[in-house]
Amino acid sequence: MTHDLAALTTRDFAAVLFDLDGTLIDSTPAVARSWSRLAVEEGIDPSSFHGRHGIPARTTVEAVLAPDRWDAATARLTELEIGDTDGVVLLPGALEALEALAADRKAAIATSCTRELARVRLMASGLTAPTVVVTVDDVVRGKPHPDPFVEAAARLGVDPADCLVVEDAPGGLRAARAAGCATLAVITTSTALELAVDDLADAVVTDLSEVRFAVVGGRVRLTPA
Repeated sequence: MTHDLAALTTRDFAAVLFDLDGTLIDSTPAVARSWSRLAVEEGIDPSSFHGRHGIPARTTVEAVLAPDRWDAATARLTELEIGDTDGVVLLPGALEALEALAADRKAAIATSCTRELARVRLMASGLTAPTVVVTVDDVVRGKPHPDPFVEAAARLGVDPADCLVVEDAPGGLRAARAAGCATLAVITTSTALELAVDDLADAVVTDLSEVRFAVVGGRVRLTPA
């Protein structure tokens, strides 16, 4: 499915900034297992974690636990997630998207993962990361703040307002909007209705297999697959 893809195909961009989990790779089962185990250990309802995809572990923990548990629970959640990569796989179109942009250094990853978690999930999926990978360890504020995308653009030497962000979660889309980026949403962890709230997405596709990226005259263009 596509929604208003013409809003993006009539433009070109300096670079594309990709989220990782839910956009390039599917880590949802591993995330769910880690969150459920932490919930059991902390004696809370696992449903407390629902709807918190795409934001840093610390932000998630702070939303569901008392302040005196924040440090220990964040460390435990990070430990659980790093130790569980079973079933982490590439999402459709992810490999082709990065390969199309790699030679011209027109892509970056901006993720809510820690540096180590991003490393192990990329390794598990078999995806070769672009030169620029920004993690929550590289910024003061993670998503939904704009910092990850602003930092990724800076490392590529481009203006965030001249970039396209590809995201799967409302929190990530809000971060992209705050950074001034155009947005393409994929329906992998959120519904089209959830992504339509507040006009967060300029266009929506099922996954990256529905679009093609190309570098033409030093600029990134996308077309329907």
